[in-house]
Order: sequence, then structure tokens, then C-alpha cells
Amino acid sequence: MKNHCKTAIIFRLSSIILVMLFTVICDVRVLAAEPPVTNRTELLADSKNFLPVGDLSKQSLVIITPSTKKYEAFIRQADRYAPMSAFSFASLGSVVKQSQVILVVAERSELRSDILSRLRTYAAKGQTIVFCEIGGNSYSLPAGLTDNMIHLSNPAKTKAAQRDLAMSVFGGLPITSGKNKRAQTRLQYDDGQVKSWGLDVVKMTRKIDAIADEAMKEQAAPGMVVMIVKNGAVLLEKAYGFHTYAKSERTTSNDIFDLASVSKITATTPLMMHLYETKQVQLDSTLGFYLPAARRSNKSKTSIRTVLLHEGGFEPYIPFYRDLKSGDVQRAASTTHGVQMADHAFLRNGYYEQIMWPKMLASPIKDAGKYVYSDISMYAMKEVAEKVTNEGIEPYLQKWLYGRIGMQTTGYNPRKRFPKNRLVPTENDTTFRKELLQGYVHDQGAAMANGVAGHAGLFASANDLAIYGQMLLNRGTYGGVRYFQPATVDLFTSRQSLTSRRGLGFDRYDMDASKAYPSQLANESVYGHTGFTGTCLWIDPKNQLVYIFLSNRVYPDVSNKLYDLNIRSRIQDAVYETINETR
Repeated sequence: MKNHCKTAIIFRLSSIILVMLFTVICDVRVLAAEPPVTNRTELLADSKNFLPVGDLSKQSLVIITPSTKKYEAFIRQADRYAPMSAFSFASLGSVVKQSQVILVVAERSELRSDILSRLRTYAAKGQTIVFCEIGGNSYSLPAGLTDNMIHLSNPAKTKAAQRDLAMSVFGGLPITSGKNKRAQTRLQYDDGQVKSWGLDVVKMTRKIDAIADEAMKEQAAPGMVVMIVKNGAVLLEKAYGFHTYAKSERTTSNDIFDLASVSKITATTPLMMHLYETKQVQLDSTLGFYLPAARRSNKSKTSIRTVLLHEGGFEPYIPFYRDLKSGDVQRAASTTHGVQMADHAFLRNGYYEQIMWPKMLASPIKDAGKYVYSDISMYAMKEVAEKVTNEGIEPYLQKWLYGRIGMQTTGYNPRKRFPKNRLVPTENDTTFRKELLQGYVHDQGAAMANGVAGHAGLFASANDLAIYGQMLLNRGTYGGVRYFQPATVDLFTSRQSLTSRRGLGFDRYDMDASKAYPSQLANESVYGHTGFTGTCLWIDPKNQLVYIFLSNRVYPDVSNKLYDLNIRSRIQDAVYETINETR
């Protein structure tokens, strides 16, 4: 036992030294598409260095334009970065008056005198005016605008020019023309530029199409979304199939999926990283230190580090729904049953606090120190986070991360925020909730915890995961905002275990090549996670790559065909094959 402890200490010190060396040697990654793309947009005036737009939670934005139809390309592109409304000059309302940043998208000749007058009024009240000029050929502001306004101009009048202007505003493209340069700080979406990289994206897409078609033909899943980001630019973002085998609702790239265990690395783990970095949580402190209820349990002395590594000896899974008694669940909401688990399934209030959490604390510990993947671990991490912050994990994440970075769809209980047809259905649950689940978390335990759990419950679109993945690739920064120090990202995402491939919260590449995990051609830098519903997010620092796969393979009931056909890994390898062909 003493020898094992010494070995563990040596491994821990070695890991810390390697992380420190990596942090010193590697500069913070600056987003840059390679090779640099051509952007004819010029920044002609920005006296306060406002652009590119930074922390999205600090400003409300709105677009005004002569025609929302004519400038739809700009509007759609801007919407990839931040939530905002768009109004034509003919229908300006109170929303514009209340917005902190007004993006004016127009040709110079379209700025009527009454609009110029309104813009001066808005500016006088402290609102930031950004004039995005289409077809500009002058270096001066239009007569009637004031010097404190921001002015961008693109000489073309094409849809591509509109997209470039929008990306320039938000840092999706670097501004390289003219005197005022700006760096790329967010994802670039103009995939037309990547053809010059030497990557055969067309060939790669054909391979992925064939694998996706096979998955749908074999009914491994009725539909899916694949998104590939390399060097800060989107190589592929494509939706396949339908929400169900009835083929009544096509899958789209902005659909929202149940992430299942990908929640572990997009909700609970980043929050624990934040609490560690801000010294609110220590990795070698114990559950008993943070949770009074745990002090009377066999988990009192289990460290946070051990829990994040899944080495606490906790049970992998507890089927709480099997212990429900008559009257615990009813078909309609009431004053006593307010925990909604599906359209017509309501659990009695307080069930999680009174039954589930105490049962987890009382559950046995077996083989502590060995790697046993456990959902109970992340239930516990959520409890620690909420105790330390004195706030629910959901509102905290929305304020600290999702709202600031532009993850517009990410969150728990999406039926409260989005129309049902944007939410991809999962299982037709015939045993527990007895109905098709759409917008309610598939995991039974998470559903019984009011949809908010540390191990599951999060929903998101592929675009949101791409933003999050790129932030981690940048080692903690995105959109000009730093969310983590590089050393924190390196620590949590690198291998931290003597007994497994795991990082802290993150899954990783398996050193045993025979397992081909997460794929045959992946490398030792890769980290991320998979999800039971048929999802995955893998991040590859060596290749500056983010790979996202979202599906509902559990529709209409749980099937292993996605695993048997190795769909996720084969698509990942199709990307690696494309990269390797250039070497």
C-alpha cells in the first residue's frame, strides 16, 4: 500500500511538472485559419477599440437594415455568434432603443435622413453604433454620422461580403486590410475558403456521407449532425436524415440534442475547473469537507480528485426509478407533484433530496482507487459545486459561461426555452414515463432530479459544442474573453490517472491501440467524451481539431447498432485520413 501511495505521488508530481512545462513552452493558441483567408472588409473607425465584440453578456445587440430579406446573409451569419433581433428601417421599435449595440447594415445610399437622425439620438444616449457598409468605396463616414461611431466597409455587394462583414464584427475573420487590424477571436464559418488549405474536404464529406447513410439505412439512428472544426474554421457542418423514422421532420444543423454524458464535460467539469482555478475548491479536499451530509457517510474522506477520476469506488449506476412507489408519479402536475419528467409524468416534490441523494450517500464503496466509471461521481460534483457557489448549477453556468461565450442553445430543460420541433426526440419510454421523450432528458435519474444533474441532462446544438471545443483548444480563451488559465485546461484534460486513461472529468485517448478509442487514427492528445444517446465531442490539440457527432440512436428504443457499426469512430477516422493525406 505504501509503495502504491509513493507511486501515485510520483505520478502526480510528474503530471504537474509536465503540465507546467507544456504551459511554459506553448503560447496561448490564437485563433487563426491556416492559411490566412482573404477578407476585404476594412475597419475605418473604431476609436474605442470596441471590435471585435467581446463578452456577449455585457451587451445586448440588434440589427437594423433597409431590408431584412436583402441582408439576410449578414443576419444569419451574425446569429451564429450572438442572440439578436433584426428590424427593417420601417419597423424600428422599443427593442432598438433598449439595445446597447446597434449594427446598421446598409449601403451608404440607403441611409435616409430620418435614420441618420435616429442614429445620432441613439449615440447621444450612449448606445454603440456600428455601421457595416456594403459596397463601400469611401474612407469617410456618411454625412450625418458622428465620429464616435464605428465604421466597417466591404467594397462588394455580395452575400459573401455580408458574411465577411458579420464575421469581422464578431472576430470570426481577422481584419487584415487597411490600417486598423483585428485578430480572429471566434469561429470562422465561411467554409468556401478552406478549399485552398490542401485538404480535400469534398472527398472527406463523401466518406462521411457514406457512413451516415449506412447508419440510417441500418437504423442505427434516424438522423444525425456532424461538425468538424480545424484551425478555428468550420470544415463541415451537416445534418442527415430525420428526427424519426416516420420522416416527417428533417434534421437540421441547428437542432438541439440530448447530450447524455457529454454533459459531464460541458457542464459539471468546466464548473469544477472554474471553482478550482478561483480557489473555491481544492482537488485534494474531500466530499466531507464540502458537504455536511457526506460527513456521516462512507464517502466522507473521498477526495474531489478521486471522484473526477472515477476512482472513488462508487457504484456505476443506481436505477432509482425502479424504487418508485404508488403515488410517487402522476399524469398531471399538482401542488404535490411538480417535478416534470415528460409531457405526462410528474414526480412528487422533494424526491431527489429525500430519497435519491441519501441513497447515493449510503451506497457501498467497492475497489476504491480502481477506475470504475460512475454516474454517482458527477451527481456528487454537482452537489459540491452548488454548495460552494450557493447557487444552482444551471443559472451559474448560464451566467458565467454559456451566455458570455455565445452558447445560445445549451442548457437544461430545453422545453422551457425552445419550440418542440427543434428538440430531437429520444426514446419511446414504455416502462417508466410511458411516452415518447422530446425535450425531456432521457436519463431516468436526471429526469427525477428535475432534469438538472451532474452526469446528464444538458441539451445543445452542434454549433454550441464547437464554440466550447474551440475555447478549450485555445486553452481557455474565446471571443477575447479568458475563461480558464492555460494551466487549468492542461491539468484537467491531460492524463491524471495511474489506473486509467482519464483526465479530471474528461475521457481521453486510450493508450492501448487495440481498443482504437476514440478512433483508430486518434492520437495521445485527444480528449472529450461520448454520450449514451449517441453523441460525442472530441478535441485534438495536436491537429487543432474539434469533432462533434450528435444523434438520437436511442429512438425509438435503445439499440447498439451505432456501436456495432462503429459509426462515430469511423467518421472521426475519415477526418484524420483527410488530414494525413496532406502530409
